Amino acid sequence: MTDLLRTGQLPVALFVDDDEDFLKQIRFVLLSHKVCDVVTLTDSGKLLAELEKGIYSILFLDWVMPGLSGGDLLPVIAKRFPNLPVIVMTGVNDVDTAVSCIKQGAMDYVTKPVDTTRLLSSISSALRITELSAQNRQLQNYLLGDPVVCPSVFSEILSQNEKMQAIFKVIETIAPARYPVVVTGETGVGKELVARAIHKASGLNGDFVALNVAGLDALMFEDTLFGHNKGAFTGANERRDGLIQKAQGGTLFLDEIGDLSLNSQIKLLRLLQENEYYRLGSDLVLKNDARIVAATNKDLNKLQQQGAFREDLYHRLSCLNLHIPPLRERRDDILPLVNHYVNVAARNVGKAPPEVSTELRFLLSEYDYPGNVRELINKVSSAVVANHDGLLTSADFPEIVIKQQAVSDEARRFGSSQFSLHMVFPSFPTMEQVEVVMLEEALKTTGGKKSAAADLLGLCRQTVRKKVADLEKPALGR
Repeated sequence: MTDLLRTGQLPVALFVDDDEDFLKQIRFVLLSHKVCDVVTLTDSGKLLAELEKGIYSILFLDWVMPGLSGGDLLPVIAKRFPNLPVIVMTGVNDVDTAVSCIKQGAMDYVTKPVDTTRLLSSISSALRITELSAQNRQLQNYLLGDPVVCPSVFSEILSQNEKMQAIFKVIETIAPARYPVVVTGETGVGKELVARAIHKASGLNGDFVALNVAGLDALMFEDTLFGHNKGAFTGANERRDGLIQKAQGGTLFLDEIGDLSLNSQIKLLRLLQENEYYRLGSDLVLKNDARIVAATNKDLNKLQQQGAFREDLYHRLSCLNLHIPPLRERRDDILPLVNHYVNVAARNVGKAPPEVSTELRFLLSEYDYPGNVRELINKVSSAVVANHDGLLTSADFPEIVIKQQAVSDEARRFGSSQFSLHMVFPSFPTMEQVEVVMLEEALKTTGGKKSAAADLLGLCRQTVRKKVADLEKPALGR
């Protein structure tokens, strides 16, 4: 007998046992907790054909049955369906039997009568394994060259950098899961944009709701997140829902999580552990189904060692962790970002976008941007607004010029500047020698792409191709 009960997109668990009353009890328990759909099978001889349907996330297998027993079936299942978690059920609480099951490929072992808490815990662990296995297979395909499936999800993040493209692929892999995500990276790298991309890729129907928790004391954090009932405190004249209610069915983004007070961390921990919360001034338990994405520019491991961040909260939050590299580690993104935000800034003030001089392109591509993309946007926008002659030069970026000059002066003091002529050439160079160095540096910066090197140098592409061809010709007399 096979009963298939569908309730939306829940995973499906298959229970195989010759005891129909036991199967009815199991089905009632699981459906009441809404953790998975349930298929029950009393004839073990039909199990392998049933598994061929490929719809099951977990298999619960009775160890002792008439006909084919669990001991007969388990080795075959482990070989034919290696990614399917199998949990053995038996009325015998015997260590040798448990060890035998695990050796033959079972993930877990439960005894009858099955305790509800133990059953739910086993299902949770099995689903986690199934999900991670699927994510690993998808990620392997990506790393073997599969492109991002939905580029539109990442349209707000302008990057062709390999590191960022790899992060996009990871996001598409993890997005369908509902586990919390921690996004780390320096100020200005675009952590909130990454969080929004996770939300878009997840397909969740609810809203993306953001909260910066820096500076919120415990009461303000609890009120903002959970809301309050009328009369909960002085000034609470009416009931107010918190942001967690607004994020139901969607994503709650908690920015600057490393600045959250210890008292507030306790409140957040309960939300993550139980998916439950209370409004201030209420004893009514409310359920949460919003996904939590947190971000910080701080080192959470170091904060734990200092006693400023709870270890249990860290482990709850960081089921999945994404680190966004700073702009100085993806320099191939700099000039495309400059070009884009020059056009955006010009459009915002109703003027034609100015050209960017070759000298400035080189200067901007070498700058380290301690404030990352946010700093780049601010500097480019300010320069475009202030510019009146239609050509952006180093004069429009005085702060960068001063900082770069300071770096060059310091390097020259120690004789290690890559642009110090006496370090590159034994005597004062000719223009031809300087051109060769500039061309090699441009090709290095663009990863050998001649067209991009031409744009960087302000030369036509045919000229760069010819110069590269000349360089590659063997010199006479060598």
